[in-house]
Amino acid sequence: MPLIRVEPSRQSKLEVLARAAQHDLSCACGPSAPRQRGTNGLWIYPAALPSGERVPMLKVLQASGCERSCIYCAERAGGLSVPCTLSPDELARAFIDLYTERRVFGLFLSSAIRGGPVRTMDRMLGTAELLRGRHGYRGYLHLKIIPGSKSDQVERAMKLATRVSVNMEAPSADHLRRIAPSKQFESGIVAPMRQIAQAQREGRFQRAGQTTQLVVGAAGESDREITGRAAWMYADLGLERVYYSALQPLAGTPAEELPPVPFVREHRLYQVDFLLRKYGFRWEELVFDGRGALPLDRDPKAVWAQTHPERFPVEINTASRAELMRVPGIGPRSVGRILAARRQGRIRGVDALGALGVPSNAAARFLLLDGRPAERQLRLAGL
Repeated sequence: MPLIRVEPSRQSKLEVLARAAQHDLSCACGPSAPRQRGTNGLWIYPAALPSGERVPMLKVLQASGCERSCIYCAERAGGLSVPCTLSPDELARAFIDLYTERRVFGLFLSSAIRGGPVRTMDRMLGTAELLRGRHGYRGYLHLKIIPGSKSDQVERAMKLATRVSVNMEAPSADHLRRIAPSKQFESGIVAPMRQIAQAQREGRFQRAGQTTQLVVGAAGESDREITGRAAWMYADLGLERVYYSALQPLAGTPAEELPPVPFVREHRLYQVDFLLRKYGFRWEELVFDGRGALPLDRDPKAVWAQTHPERFPVEINTASRAELMRVPGIGPRSVGRILAARRQGRIRGVDALGALGVPSNAAARFLLLDGRPAERQLRLAGL
């Protein structure tokens, strides 16, 4: 009796491609907003919209089973990934079904490279075209730009997507060659990022901007090199966010023998990222050890403050916003509360710190409260 080949259903292929997308961490979610497995077997992620609203988002690949050989990737050629592809029409219809049922409100679309980067990007753009055109979808759409895509494809992606991203993966061409030898750092990655940045400056792409991801620890790069590249991208390319993914070696990849990178290292990089984006720090001010590493046992902002005793303590009632932002334990929201409280009167006691959202154990040694050291007040109060 001849064998009858049964074509996998759209739903089963969608489950395979959503499961494969778990390894693409450029929209990684923290413990306060984890990804959740839905009753339909798909992974749903919370996405922050430009308005600050968070919506459930389907994260999926257009195709799995890559023809490239990145050493850490589960989708690499010759790996254990299950090759699978959804056509643009299949994927667009699958997403619209979920959207209509109110299971998801946004889409993050990436893909393993199948048939070259141009054909791969064309399939993704085809899905986006169908969503925006035939189905009238106007919601959140994040498109990953495949390294090696053509400039006109990048332009089309910017017209269709809410946000775009090009994964840099490593901070330099030399580092990238160690982990992704088939990818071209300047022409395949930096060039489209520059193109997107230029479009933003010219007002042709004014949505949620572009992001990228750096894999931490796969290529022997230092924290100094990673943060230096991030600072350059913020300053020169106007990126919205740089994401960091600590290497967790996967079985069946050439990287499986490498030691896993401690998540605390990833955490320190995110802390530095906030210093660069939100706190007014320059990259040259960051403190690294002799190997170019951030201290894992201390907050980078506290390390900076401890190396600049001449800047402290600052008087909480008269310090500028910029000076307050340099105090360990004080963030933008706390600074806003301090400035609002100062308009009502002077801040005099340590009991006021907690009410303002300032952790006294972290900030006290760096503050004066109405001319008196906050740290001494804490000791006198037995706190």
